[in-house]
Amino acid sequence: MSQPTAAGDAAAPATMRAVVVTRPGGLEALEIKDVPVPVRKPGWVRIRVKAFGVNESEVTTRKGESDAEVSYPRVPGIEGVGVVDEADEDSGLWPGQQVATMMGGMGRAYDGAYAQYVTVPAAQAIPFETSLPWDVVGALPEMFQTAYGSLTRGLALKAGQTLLIRGGTSTVGLSAATIAKDLGATVLSTTRSESRSGELRAAGVDHPLVDSGTLADQVRELVPDGVDAALELVGCSVLPDTLRTVRQHGTVCFTGALAGQWTIPDFSPFMIPGGVRLTSYGGEAADLPADVFAHQLQAIAAGRLNVPVAKVYHGLEQVRDAQADLESGATPGKHVVVLGD
Repeated sequence: MSQPTAAGDAAAPATMRAVVVTRPGGLEALEIKDVPVPVRKPGWVRIRVKAFGVNESEVTTRKGESDAEVSYPRVPGIEGVGVVDEADEDSGLWPGQQVATMMGGMGRAYDGAYAQYVTVPAAQAIPFETSLPWDVVGALPEMFQTAYGSLTRGLALKAGQTLLIRGGTSTVGLSAATIAKDLGATVLSTTRSESRSGELRAAGVDHPLVDSGTLADQVRELVPDGVDAALELVGCSVLPDTLRTVRQHGTVCFTGALAGQWTIPDFSPFMIPGGVRLTSYGGEAADLPADVFAHQLQAIAAGRLNVPVAKVYHGLEQVRDAQADLESGATPGKHVVVLGD
């Protein structure tokens, strides 16, 4: 039987501070409470949270618009970074080790990272070593996992290929651009406003495009035969047009719906151009292997990858501000909350 290892000889405190949504509502539904420190189950790891990103999914949970997986009261937070507090001896994890975690039901089916401690399945903890500050690392897990998984598992993107990112100024879009450039691809990426083209160029985008709702003609002017791959982040409202930007035997990966439309009424398979492949991505922590995450951290430290951080907030008291700023959409990039000691 596995024996637990804890952080030093000191036991974790009995209680912790956490943001709790007791019932759906506005920003006032994000209440800071003293709650019991979660008890770690066998096969799980307890993490002392150092930072976490704030995501649309958590806004949806707060508003009560999530699916039936979410019940209340709930501590939100689908991602976080921190250090191991307690783990099974045979887990390969040890106290004080830096780890990242995301998805897998955290903040939805069970309590998430808007807290001083969180417990997750050990397989969902990605170990890493870096001297980068917590506010930078805290921006990465969900954003990089989604972007990397979409480009690799979804699109199998290779060096020398052309990639279209539709929804390019989103956090996943900006991350996908930097990762795709690191992989050696030529990147076309969209914004709805000409004034934001500079953000795309800063992420390494070769061809910023202003998206008016129809894009195929613009793309075909640059790449007459069509791009090799397209990452769809805007949603089903523009998916038929995105499909027309891709060459025969190229692939479109549907990952997000920033415009809110997840389905196509009266869908017909014949809307897909002949020879074009359509897939989707909605992966988990396992889609961001530890060695890939380590490579990305090294690339950030070397200045080869940019981290699109919108604003850093300090303490659980600023979670409401972070969600409000995220909803406003005024500042592009990731909103990150850092917890002090």
